Amino acid sequence: MRDADKNVAELPPSTSASDERTKGTAPPTVSSAKPASWRRLMPLALGLPFALAFGLFQLAPMAWVLIHSFQAGGDWSLANFGQILGSPYYRQSFANSLDLALWSSLLGLAIALAGTAALRQVPGRLRDAVVAFTTMASNFSGVPLAFAFIVLLGMNGAATLLLQELGLVEGFHLYSRAGLILLYTYFQIPLAVLLLYPAFDAIKADWREAAALLGAGPLHYWLRVALPVLSPALLGTFIILLANALGAYASTYALMTSNYNLVTIQIAGLVAGDIFLEPELAAALSLLLMGLLLLVTAVNQWLIARSRYE
Repeated sequence: MRDADKNVAELPPSTSASDERTKGTAPPTVSSAKPASWRRLMPLALGLPFALAFGLFQLAPMAWVLIHSFQAGGDWSLANFGQILGSPYYRQSFANSLDLALWSSLLGLAIALAGTAALRQVPGRLRDAVVAFTTMASNFSGVPLAFAFIVLLGMNGAATLLLQELGLVEGFHLYSRAGLILLYTYFQIPLAVLLLYPAFDAIKADWREAAALLGAGPLHYWLRVALPVLSPALLGTFIILLANALGAYASTYALMTSNYNLVTIQIAGLVAGDIFLEPELAAALSLLLMGLLLLVTAVNQWLIARSRYE
């Protein structure tokens, strides 16, 4: 009996009827190869419209500007750049544009930094409402913004007359450098708030308490703890504000027409003016403006890399 049990245990397991039916069939074909290839190609197909739009509306205009800026009278030449650099009028347009961009970016960044720091301390619903309003205000620019400033702060604006009655405003004119800086700073603040708001997530709530326990006051905390952490975001936001101000056109033109010498107004006058058209000179001005923005961006990236290294 023991030998019989041993022989039974050594027998291979019996196969079922279904195993016998499938033993002679061919292995299943790989049907997922084609769908897998389509899944790999799907992102490329979805990105094709974006690539087409980017090429038509970004790369193609830049290529046109690059090519025509080095042409004068149908020939390749540097005459356009020589005319710009040798003209005090065009040099003044760059100086005015940089002046407005720098002051409005610095003022807008400082106000937005204080406002965002205060916004992070308010309750959730109120904070969400302010962020939503800031998003809407960041899109309020161009001709409507210029018209609103004329109604409020023009020569006979409601706010101007009220401030003059109170003796708080003397000699302020909206149609001047100070008025343009105020206008630029207004549309810089909402954009700066939206850019700086996520950066405050890097600041931990217990850092302030730890600094206070070590004897640091609020000013010392901001100078030694908060601002160094926020410095990459501050530099990046400043560059975006600078580019935003350098490229501003509609609000300034609606407020000042061509009475204030800016690069964007000069470019528009050279391609859509009523007296003369010089698109090649406008292309040279645009290329110099792009080069200025590239230089500022490169300096910003170098400063960010250096701050991270340190």
